Amino acid sequence: MNWLWLLFAFGTILCWGAYGPTLHEGTAALKSPWKAILCVGGAYFVLGVIIPLVVLKAQGASMEFPSRGLLFGGLAGALGALGAIFIVGALRSGGLPLYVMPLVFGGAPLVNVLVSSLMHPPKEAPSPFLYVGFLVAALGAGMVLYFKPS
Repeated sequence: MNWLWLLFAFGTILCWGAYGPTLHEGTAALKSPWKAILCVGGAYFVLGVIIPLVVLKAQGASMEFPSRGLLFGGLAGALGALGAIFIVGALRSGGLPLYVMPLVFGGAPLVNVLVSSLMHPPKEAPSPFLYVGFLVAALGAGMVLYFKPS
């Protein structure tokens, strides 16, 4: 059985789990949310543009980009960047990473399931436990806010 996907998933958990606190620290040190977003954009440019171009060139891959791929790839990038801007806004307006990030990462899977289901409707009705999961995730987010340290 191929478990490599799990390694990548855990890598994402580690990176995104550290994202909020490091972004908060960078925003505070730079004294500007827009400077922090600019740094995020610079990192995206190197990791998301320069490195893929080098790898594609080294592999001799075609540089053709079908319009549907461009549309959804670009939309995904815009959603990622807007998410970063919204996180900075939440942090700058009084939210702490301790609360903001659990809400984001608790709510995002719910949105993911809804959007994925709309884009690729399931062939069968989902298990009732999916809705139990929605309820538990919402309850968990509420508990994070209600029981936060003062």
